[in-house]
Amino acid sequence: MEAKTLSAPEPPPVGDETLMAQIQERAPEALAALYDRYSGILKSLIMGVIHNDAEADDLLQEIFMEIWNQAAHYSAQKGKPLGWIVTLTRRRSIDRLRKKQAYARAEERLQNETEQQPEAWVHNSTEDDIEISDTRRLILNILKNLPPAQREAIDLAFYHGMSQREIAAKTGIPLGTIKTRLELGLKKISEALRGMKDEF
Repeated sequence: MEAKTLSAPEPPPVGDETLMAQIQERAPEALAALYDRYSGILKSLIMGVIHNDAEADDLLQEIFMEIWNQAAHYSAQKGKPLGWIVTLTRRRSIDRLRKKQAYARAEERLQNETEQQPEAWVHNSTEDDIEISDTRRLILNILKNLPPAQREAIDLAFYHGMSQREIAAKTGIPLGTIKTRLELGLKKISEALRGMKDEF
């Protein structure tokens, strides 16, 4: 009868403080262990703020990269690692939410200015105002990539304050064509802004 082989007892789990010390020493396996331990909790915290699963996954990865990059700033004297990580996660989640809201407001402003008073882009604004506005800077970059006909129509409407009828009269192009060019150009601007929302 063969004697049963006794397996070695499993080592006790490594504490959070030890993992953080190892991360400070640039041990990637410590970061992986911390991820396995707390990723579920942190994702729930993120979801409670931004309510988007895909964005929550992206932000979770960013947060663990920040833990890796900012580990040197953690001090055990200031509290437990989980408290530091939760604070970081909450702050990053709120920052992401504010960026989303700023993007939504910028897109809404663009739509309102387009529908109501495009001349608002040029009147009552100094050159410095235009230079420092994130929305306007992004739109100027986007305009460069529009087809020339659409870019001309948008330039005359927004930067010269001309109505669709005035543009048609100035260019000799039918009013319906001007309207179509503006709509297509604005659609492309809106789509480009959606793709560049992290810039806000």
